[in-house]
Amino acid sequence: MELAFSGWSGILILAMYGLIMLGVGVVTFLRNRHIHQSLDEYYLGGRGLGVMVLFFTFFATQYSGNTVVGYPPSAYRMGYEYLVSVPFFITIIMAYLLFAPRLYRLGKKYRLVTPAQWFEKRYKSKAVTILASLLMLYGLGNYLLEQLVAIGQGVSGLTGGTIPYQVGVVFFVIIMVIYGWLGGMRSVAYTDTMQGIALLFGVFMLLIGSIIYFGGLPTSADYMQAYSPEKLGVPDGPGVMNWFSLLVMIGIGAAVYPHAIQRIFAAKSERTLKRSFSRMAWMPFLTAGVVFIIGIIGINAYPGLTEGESEQLVGMMASAVASQNVIFYWAMVLLFGGVIAAIVSTADSVLLTFSSIISNDLYGSYINPDASEKKKLLVGKLVGLVAVGILILVAWFPPGTLYQIFVLKFELLVQIAPGLIIGLYWNRLHTKAVFAGMLVGTIIASSMTLFGLSYFGIANGLWGLLVNVGICVVGSLFMTVSVVEEKEAKQVIGM
Repeated sequence: MELAFSGWSGILILAMYGLIMLGVGVVTFLRNRHIHQSLDEYYLGGRGLGVMVLFFTFFATQYSGNTVVGYPPSAYRMGYEYLVSVPFFITIIMAYLLFAPRLYRLGKKYRLVTPAQWFEKRYKSKAVTILASLLMLYGLGNYLLEQLVAIGQGVSGLTGGTIPYQVGVVFFVIIMVIYGWLGGMRSVAYTDTMQGIALLFGVFMLLIGSIIYFGGLPTSADYMQAYSPEKLGVPDGPGVMNWFSLLVMIGIGAAVYPHAIQRIFAAKSERTLKRSFSRMAWMPFLTAGVVFIIGIIGINAYPGLTEGESEQLVGMMASAVASQNVIFYWAMVLLFGGVIAAIVSTADSVLLTFSSIISNDLYGSYINPDASEKKKLLVGKLVGLVAVGILILVAWFPPGTLYQIFVLKFELLVQIAPGLIIGLYWNRLHTKAVFAGMLVGTIIASSMTLFGLSYFGIANGLWGLLVNVGICVVGSLFMTVSVVEEKEAKQVIGM
């Protein structure tokens, strides 16, 4: 009997995982009905996530559709140059350690629900809070778009094209919306744990199957040497500079993901948070490193794919491996079920954070300060639903590859980092300097991207960030900070 990932087989797999996710949402809703009246409970799971659940929810946030579905095609197109993807995730952990423990303590002290609330508490400026919120909403919307594209490509690859890309997007968005409205952060975290285990097991089985079926790295290296020698080389000087700039920009940018920061606030204790990070330190090698190897093996397995065709690489390889025997078949069931569950749960957590910023920081703080928590939740959910509808229209005909979408959001999201991180430690950081730096950095990064400008191979977002930091530091040194303002800042950050 030939086993393959196509047709009704793939459809049944997707239906099974969809039902499991809905089931988790229903059970969580029945056990925690009061979450609909509490922002703290709904968005942060009552600030009680333990080590393993927190680890897996961080894992699902960092390693989702853009990693398992999007990274192997990038390695396929770029060759060994894409090895830089592994240090990407190492720098993210390093960036977390710069500020996460301190931000956790302050988040617990002031009962912060969103990162925008930290800007409001620290700088007491409507302009700073709104600008930071808009940049975070942009980053979240971009990230959600990325997940929707990954859902469509994953479903299409898993079912051998039986379910079209667009149908896959709509089907799982409906599940995501129902599941998100029912369960909140707790159901997202529980689902993350389930899919994380399936994802890790499935990725390693795909690697083993790919080595057995297609040959390992030596076979791919021989093929590249004969037909694509450029994929064996290392980048030139500007290429190395671009590597380094992307490491810095993505390392910082991913660490200040608004939904990742909410997971910092959701930790049960500071010790729990640090123990979760210690486990996350191994994941760049066990996840990004493994999918990089799979992409390199794919060069020999499916030579000559166009850019669009290469985006389906993981689905093609998984279908081939699954057809070998029953063990690999069920391993690929876990892999792609885990991949799509990871994408959906990541998209759901992004939507939760998007809704929380709308409901708590914009609507609750400036539009209707007297609104009840129940009304804030409803407004956030409805606006989030509208945003998802708009993004579905964009995802219907995706604007670029997953990697291009992935890089795009960091250009602007990273501009919140100076105000967020430096403000945790320096009580003389001036509010006007923070606003000016964030605004100018955003204008520079977006203008360079819009007009296709590039200098010395340095990422546009990093140029904006460098100017941003310069304005924050130099401006704060030259601007006068009153004794009262400095005392208030000192009281907030405890320094």
